[in-house]
This record gives sequence, structure tokens and C-alpha cells, in this order.
Amino acid sequence: MNVALGGTFDPVHDGHRKLFERAFELGDVTVGLTSDELAPKTRHVERYVRPYDRRERDLEAELAPLAEAHDREYEVRELTEPTGIAVEPEFDALIVSPETRGGGERINEIRAEHGRDPLDLVVVDHVAAEDGERISSTRIVAGEIDEHGNLTPDREGRGATRPE
Repeated sequence: MNVALGGTFDPVHDGHRKLFERAFELGDVTVGLTSDELAPKTRHVERYVRPYDRRERDLEAELAPLAEAHDREYEVRELTEPTGIAVEPEFDALIVSPETRGGGERINEIRAEHGRDPLDLVVVDHVAAEDGERISSTRIVAGEIDEHGNLTPDREGRGATRPE
């Protein structure tokens, strides 16, 4: 099975790791990583997003050991539009979170318009932080939690613009 998922992954956290784990359980994985131009447009809160090459490096470091552990192949590809790679014919499944399920449904509509089979939308639930709220990159960047969801009240966050 060929599995797709996509995101900005800045920074990678335990919620992302749960998505990756499920993807590798199902098959070979292609991760669409938002381009530098697309990444800010996909944010719900204005914040600085690290450059593509740094995000790609960190993503590769997460994916390589998982691929090896599951005896799977993986690839990271640049996403330049929100529907990204998932509209391509070679995929069988799309890993989504509860809030991105609607995007997955839209991708299946586009696939149908092109005469392609729908993707199996695999919804992976959020991972809760120490306070019971979901782990998110936005919360990590704001300094509220770390990548594992531990509260970090003494940590300062990353601003909305590139640090000097």
C-alpha cells in the first residue's frame, strides 16, 4: 500500500510521530512537506516557520528509523499547493488528523473528478499534552509545551517573524 500524508512539521512532535507510525504500519510512505511559500498560508496563527531545508532535515531524522523498523520505503516531497501529492494516482491511503479530514475529503473529490479511486482516509486522533489539550506545533512555538506535551511555563516562544 502507498500511503501519503502532508504538513509543515515545524517542529515535529509526538502528534506527528503518531501519524508517521500509523502510516508506516500501513505501507510505504510519501510525506508532502509544505514549501516555504505554502507553509505560512496553512497556519491558523501567524508565526515564523523555519526554512524548508531545516524542516526536511528534521523530518528525515524522524522518518528514517521508522521506515527501517517497519521495513518500508519513504520519500519526502515538496508541497506547493494544499491538495499536494495526494491527488496523484499512485496512492491508496491518506493519513489525516481530525481537523484535516475535510481536506482529505476534498482530495477525494478532486480524485473523482479525474477518474481516480478515492483514498482510504485514515484518521489518527490527537495526542494530549500534560494539560489535556492537544499537542500542536503552534503551542510548542508559543512556548506553552515541549514536543512531548510537557508544560514549559518558563520557556519563551518563537515570534511571528524570522529571528535575527
